[in-house]
Amino acid sequence: MADDDKEVIEKTDLEKSQDIITQMKEMQHYAKSNIERLTEQWLKMDGELKQKDMAKKMESLLTTQNTFYDDLEAAIAGYETLCVGMQPKV
Repeated sequence: MADDDKEVIEKTDLEKSQDIITQMKEMQHYAKSNIERLTEQWLKMDGELKQKDMAKKMESLLTTQNTFYDDLEAAIAGYETLCVGMQPKV
């Protein structure tokens, strides 16, 4: 079969939206992983290394990362609700 003979299947808006949700969930997974790593580093700075000034800066990063995670979670939930409304009526 020649390349010209291949049928191009266009994704629906729902399928494109579901792809975006999948990508957002992947970002959420990495955000959670970042929170866990930052927490480990913060604990080491604050405890074992007694680097209180750096621990405070790390705490600020943790807060920012947590806010991003929570906001992304809310965005995903909202987008999933929107996609339910895009489902074809049966």
